[in-house]
Amino acid sequence: MFQKGISLFALFLAGLLYTDVHAQEGGNLSAYETPKTYTLGDINVTGKFNYNPQTVVTFTGLHKGQKITVPGEELSDALKKLWKLGFFKDINIYETSIVNDTINIELALNELPRLNDITIKGYKKAKSEALIKEAKLTKGKIVNENLLSTTKYFLLNKYKKDGFYNTKITINTVATDSTNKKANMIIGIDKGKKVRISEIKFEGNKELTDSKLKSAMKDTKERSPFNPMRIFKPSKFINTKYEDDLTKLVSKYKENGYRDARVIADTTKFDAKTNRMAINIKVEEGNKYYFGDIRFIGNTVYTNSQLKRILGIEKGEVYNGVLLDKRISDKTNPDAYDISNQYQNNGYLFSNVNPVEVRTANDTIDFEIRIMEGPIAKFNNITVKGNNYTHDHVIHRDLRTRPGEIWSKALVMETIRRLGQLNIFDAQAIVPDIQNPDPAAGTVDIEWSVAEKGSSQVELQGGYGGGGFIGTLGLSFNNFSVRNIFNKKAYHPFPMGDGQSMALRLQGSSYFQTYSLSFTEPWLGGKKPISFFGTVAYSKQNLYDYYTRRTDKSRGFNITTVQFGIAKQLTVPDDYFVLSHTLSFQYYDMKNYNTGLFTFGDGASRNLSYQIELRRDNRGNDPIFPTYGSFFSISGKFTPPYSLFNNVDYKNLENQQEYKWQAPANYKDPVTGLDIPQGAYLNANGQRVNNWEDAAANRGLVDQKRFNWLEYYKLKFKGDWYTTVYDKLVLRSVAEFAFMGSYNKDRGMVPFERFYLGGDGLANFSLDGREVIQLRGYQNQTLTPINERGEQLGGTIYNKFTLELRYPITLKPSASVYLLSFAEAGAAYDSFKNYNPFELKRSAGLGVRVFMPMFGLLGIDFGYGFDPATGQTQKSGWQTHFILGQSF
Repeated sequence: MFQKGISLFALFLAGLLYTDVHAQEGGNLSAYETPKTYTLGDINVTGKFNYNPQTVVTFTGLHKGQKITVPGEELSDALKKLWKLGFFKDINIYETSIVNDTINIELALNELPRLNDITIKGYKKAKSEALIKEAKLTKGKIVNENLLSTTKYFLLNKYKKDGFYNTKITINTVATDSTNKKANMIIGIDKGKKVRISEIKFEGNKELTDSKLKSAMKDTKERSPFNPMRIFKPSKFINTKYEDDLTKLVSKYKENGYRDARVIADTTKFDAKTNRMAINIKVEEGNKYYFGDIRFIGNTVYTNSQLKRILGIEKGEVYNGVLLDKRISDKTNPDAYDISNQYQNNGYLFSNVNPVEVRTANDTIDFEIRIMEGPIAKFNNITVKGNNYTHDHVIHRDLRTRPGEIWSKALVMETIRRLGQLNIFDAQAIVPDIQNPDPAAGTVDIEWSVAEKGSSQVELQGGYGGGGFIGTLGLSFNNFSVRNIFNKKAYHPFPMGDGQSMALRLQGSSYFQTYSLSFTEPWLGGKKPISFFGTVAYSKQNLYDYYTRRTDKSRGFNITTVQFGIAKQLTVPDDYFVLSHTLSFQYYDMKNYNTGLFTFGDGASRNLSYQIELRRDNRGNDPIFPTYGSFFSISGKFTPPYSLFNNVDYKNLENQQEYKWQAPANYKDPVTGLDIPQGAYLNANGQRVNNWEDAAANRGLVDQKRFNWLEYYKLKFKGDWYTTVYDKLVLRSVAEFAFMGSYNKDRGMVPFERFYLGGDGLANFSLDGREVIQLRGYQNQTLTPINERGEQLGGTIYNKFTLELRYPITLKPSASVYLLSFAEAGAAYDSFKNYNPFELKRSAGLGVRVFMPMFGLLGIDFGYGFDPATGQTQKSGWQTHFILGQSF
């Protein structure tokens, strides 16, 4: 391009001289072999370009009336300035006329095309847009060699940083039409395979072995024949992580007393044929040191002994620079028990703690911990931004950073956790912006930045099961506003802003329907953290013949449920505790529904219960993927002890006349075939007896009386811990225990409300109030006690234990994805007599979870059961579990 410009400039000079000669000397060229000075007249800009002509003239530096020499530097400089812009592919300068000593010229330009559209082959739209934005490719840019080369360099460098050393980039441009004013850019990216690390060698290490140094490099691992399939830390070379690992390598030495250790040289050798990288690291270890005297300077708030207890380092211990830094101020854990947090959590925002080496004698280092305490600070102005739909009061009531209160870093961290637990905002995007810290006034402002995420979820399922098609529609709203139902402006797309929760769920098939509506107000009255919640549900089940696939709507079982409760946030022992009270009532109505589920097919049972629960929840920060904290719950569910005051002798019900077996209408003797009058008493063989005392008890009538008002109690415990093992790897530990008992042994244990263990827990519906307990690696509810006929009884006791390792792939607002591996064990028992906490059904497996705001939590697990299910002899083996809207 530049060669073409130079030749054009030469032609321009020749043409100009030729024109000049003919205009004045009638073709005598010799007269213009020397430069001549002119006054510049008109400058006419022609050709294909998008700029204002006057702007182009301004670019050249030329102006009318200027003295120029032809040939000379003025036109040469103008030409250089236009080429330097990089906007044109052709530039020509012509003389149009000469009048006396005034020369008029023409600038003929052909502008380069402008960028119209960018396509990245093989990439999805979202990823392409992100990459285009990162490369700063915007429509309207001039498509020149510089743009093409810088784009290619950027992409090559980007993928090289991610470990793709063999990336190939192709960039082509295509004109959109014949005018050539616009061009589309087509980018081809072949990343190739990531570079693997063939080996890591060390030189100069005598005190720490190669294996210890390799273990210190957390993200740079060499390929191992004994561990070729690394799950979380594969042997890929990524330069940025490699640089971080060199720092960690030095830190490993400092942990072991080698304060002066350093990396004096490191080389990486890439083999393109094998796509392998060999690393060689040379270290200088230095001497081993020990802690000497440690003095505290400047502390007036806390005594030396108090600070020494926090520091936890004694004279004579091996020097550990990493530990010293963490005990002073742990940057990796904002909630750490260190000296800086001791000040920061008690008002001293402006405090500063620095360890200073004051003396080194042989192998001993003396330290002074210099403390500048500063004044106590208080929160001043507290503001919130980013809540486009959520009302301010919903956020402010959960803020622990309130104007006038003493500054505390712990309160800032607790506010982050509480806002994340609202499930309204993206927990990863909650940021406290510390503003206007004023040591003189002792004040600080905070602006809380939040990003609202999708607050509604849709559950839409359809499938074939239980002999027919089953459809489910569920809607849940996490930021509902009841008071704005009639305010059209508050619909986005439903009335939003008050932090209330509402859920509607409909499920049905040809033989059953279930409807439920629930609502939660987290701050009843708006002044105190007392929540109100309620649920209304109705289920209708008709008798279904699985062989003929016909539904008998004259025979059915209906359940009506009403439940209300309140929960109060406590302040003692701390404000993580919540005490809740729930009152619920279920009405079970059976009409000729003899299916074997219960011993009676006609009648009703009523379940009036009170539940009290004390729980403590400090999981944080993200409710979808907690990385620390725990959840504990202990609860009791009780029905009134009716048998204490209803004067019913449950032990002798079978011996009372009204509960004896009587012949129904049109009944015949099973042996003789003779008609037996309606109301006649029958024995256990179904034959007539003369006296009611000799008749058999009618089990259906007896149980109808025993269970007309359900009588039982339940005690439950659950502990759920989250621990960050390393980086983003989180260990979840869960322990559960529950027991169900009766007040009156003569009345017995009710067949309702029992525990059914095993599987994924996605039961379509439940007619007996059972609690389904998930235990992966087994089919649904197959770890439940059975009777001698192989029928499930339901457990009255269960315990379950879970260990789960979780690793996040992404925690973005649009979708959170994490992988998991698990090991579980549990069992259910029909009585304490058979309870054995060490006889457990074991399983292990892998899974994945995806949380999308619109659809909630989705997932799939592959679990292997190591033991046989209840009543089976073969181990359960591999089972697949689909997870919808629940968390184990």
